[in-house]
Amino acid sequence: MKNLKYLISLIIGHLTVFKHIFKKPVTLEYPEKKIELNDKFRGEHAFDVEKCTACGTCQRVCPSFGTIEIEKEKDENGKFYPKNYSIDLNKCIFCGNCVQYCPFGAIKMTQNYELADEKKSTLKLEINTLKRNYFDNIIDK
Repeated sequence: MKNLKYLISLIIGHLTVFKHIFKKPVTLEYPEKKIELNDKFRGEHAFDVEKCTACGTCQRVCPSFGTIEIEKEKDENGKFYPKNYSIDLNKCIFCGNCVQYCPFGAIKMTQNYELADEKKSTLKLEINTLKRNYFDNIIDK
């Protein structure tokens, strides 16, 4: 009786294997082939300094406190602009609130998801890196 149970399990297992043997593989050979991402994918941040007025809305709506740091200054016309702006990806949860609530559309999220690095310091995106991401991934796209 016990041996019959094992034999039935073995047959069911083999039938499952044979059922999938002629189907297209589900897995992807990652480094060579990359998955096609949705347009709304939330990856690495990009920042357009020209649009930003350093209002701090992105900083206020961010659920992970201390992720976005803004240092603002006034120009000769009396308008505020971000002197320093940084996003710490160590703290970021990629929720997209900063992008959604920015009144001027200065922050975007790119399709770049390969963010792993050996150094923790490289995950803090300063204003120049964010500007470069904007030009490389948003404008040149």
